[in-house]
Amino acid sequence: MKTVLKRTALLLTAVVVFGCSQGPPPVNYDVIIRSGSVYDGSGATPAQADVAINGDRIVKIGDLSEATATNEIDAAGKAVSPGFINMLSWAPESLIIDGRGMSDIKQGVTLEVMGEGWSMGPLNDELKAMAAARQRDFKYDIEWTTLGEYLEFLVNRGISPNVASYVGATTLRMLEVGSDDVPATDEQLARMQEHVRVAMREGAIGVGSSLIYAPANFASTDELIALVEAAAEYGGRYISHIRSEGNRLEESVDELLEIAETTGAPAEIYHLKAAGRDNWHKLDNVFAMVEQARADGFEITADMYTYTAGATGLDAAMPLWVQEGSDEEWFARLEDPAIRERVLVEMNEDQSEWENLFYHAGPHGVMFIGFRNPELRHLTGKTLAEIADMWEVTPAEAAIDLVIKDRSRVDTVYFLMSEENVAKKVAKPWVSFGSDAEASAPEGVFLNSSTHPRAYGTFARVLGKFARDDGVIPLQEAIRKMTSLPAANIGIRERGSLTEGFYADVVVFDPAAVRDHATFEEPLQYATGIEHVFVNGEQVLKDGEHTGATPGRVVRGPGWTGWEEQGAREATEAAR
Repeated sequence: MKTVLKRTALLLTAVVVFGCSQGPPPVNYDVIIRSGSVYDGSGATPAQADVAINGDRIVKIGDLSEATATNEIDAAGKAVSPGFINMLSWAPESLIIDGRGMSDIKQGVTLEVMGEGWSMGPLNDELKAMAAARQRDFKYDIEWTTLGEYLEFLVNRGISPNVASYVGATTLRMLEVGSDDVPATDEQLARMQEHVRVAMREGAIGVGSSLIYAPANFASTDELIALVEAAAEYGGRYISHIRSEGNRLEESVDELLEIAETTGAPAEIYHLKAAGRDNWHKLDNVFAMVEQARADGFEITADMYTYTAGATGLDAAMPLWVQEGSDEEWFARLEDPAIRERVLVEMNEDQSEWENLFYHAGPHGVMFIGFRNPELRHLTGKTLAEIADMWEVTPAEAAIDLVIKDRSRVDTVYFLMSEENVAKKVAKPWVSFGSDAEASAPEGVFLNSSTHPRAYGTFARVLGKFARDDGVIPLQEAIRKMTSLPAANIGIRERGSLTEGFYADVVVFDPAAVRDHATFEEPLQYATGIEHVFVNGEQVLKDGEHTGATPGRVVRGPGWTGWEEQGAREATEAAR
C-alpha cells in the first residue's frame, strides 16, 4: 500500500512539474510585426520591439517572442512607424476612379485630408451641374449632397486609405452667394454658418479656404471669421491657402493670425512658401510671426510639400476680375479684344492686387501637365516660353489662348521657390507635410495627363532626401512631422501614434532604401523602400505590392454626433 501511494505521489509531482514548465499557452494575434525599430511617432529614439495587431487596433508593443500570429512580418533592420498623414490631399476625385490611392499608399500614407477651399459638399443642383461640367478624364455621377454623404460614398465604394475633410469656404460661398465679387448678405452668411455646423456634426475637421482664387478671394476677413466661429463651436479648426504667398505674404499671414485670435480656433497655413525670388527673404519673417503667435498661446501651424515648384492652373496667372462669374464668362471675356489687352497689361505687371504667378515664375518657369482638350495634350511637359515660340505670340498671349482653346484653367506647374527655403521649412518643428496632389497610378485614365512629382514623392522625399541624405532632421523627427504632429493639428482621435489601443495604421519601411523617383520630366514613378502598410489593421501593401484591400474609413473631427454611439459599439465588441 505504501509503495502504491509513493508511486502515485511521484506521478502527481511529475504532472505538476511538467505542467508548470509549460506555462500558459502562447497568445495568438492577427498580426505580429517582429524585431523592427519602432518609431512611435512622438519623436523619441526608436526601440526594438514587436508590434501586435488584433482587428483594427494595436494591442501590444514589446517582446512577443512567445506569441504567435496568423500573419507574421520580419521587420529586422526596418523602421516601424505610424501611417503617414497627407495634410493636403487632392484625391477627392482620383479615389472615386481608383480607390487604391496608389501613389500615396506606396509612400506609406494612410490618411488623406481634403478640403482646400473646395470640398465635395455641401452641394445644390447648380453646383452639381458645374462640377459635372468641369469633369475631364475622371467621369462619375455625383450621388451625394452633403460633405458627410460624400465621405461615406467613398468608403462604401471601397478605398485603401482613410479620409477626412475640411468644409470648403469656397464651396459655401458659391452655394449661397455665387461666383460674383459681392459681399455676403447677413441672411446668406447665416446660411453659410449653418452649413458649417451641419458639416461639423457630420465629422468635418473645420473650415478650409483658398484665397488666391476667384471666387474665394471675394470673401472678406469678417466672412471668414464668421465661418470659423461656427466651426469653433464644435472644436473645429481653420486652414488656409492664404491670400498671397508672394508680394503680400506677411499681410496674408497677419489675416490668418487675426482669424485665429478672433475665433480662438487653431489655424494652419497650407503649403507654406515665399513665392517669387523677390519674396524669398520674407520667409524668415513669417517664421518669426508664427513663432511669436505660438509663444502667445495660439495654435498656429503650417504644412508644405518638398519641392521648389507649385502646381495649379492658369487662373493663377490672370487677374481675378476677369474670372468673376462662371467659367464660360471668363472665357468670353478673354475673347473680347479690349478685355484681352487689359489682361495682357496686368499679367506683365508686378503688383499686389492679385497673386500673379505668371510674373513670379516667368515664361520659362511655367510648365504644363494637363489639358482637357485632347488636341492640346501633345503640349504636356512644355513650358509657356516654348509654346509661345511655337505659336509666334508673346507668353502672356499664349497663356490666354491656352485657356480659351482648352476651355479650362489648364493644369500648370510654376517654379517659384528656393531649395534653401524648402530645407528651412522642413526643419521647423510645427510644419507637417501634404502632397497637394491626387493619389493616382501610372496606368489607365491617369496616363491622359501628367502631374507634379509631389504626387508620387512628397513623403518618401522627407524620409530619403531630407532625413537620411541631407540630414536636415533626424528620422524620428521626420516621422513625428508626418504622424503625431498632423494628427494633433486636425484634432483626430487614436491615430498618428504607435500606442496600444490606437487604430492600427502602420508602416514598415527600409530607412536605407526609401527614396522618391518622380521628377518633373517623368513624374509618374512610384517611390520605393516602403514595404508593408496596414490601414485599420488590414494589410494594403505587402512586400511593396498592393494587396487589393480597401479598409479605408472616414476619420471624423471632434464635432461628430456619432462619437457616443461608436464608443458604445466598440465597448460591446471588446466585451465579446
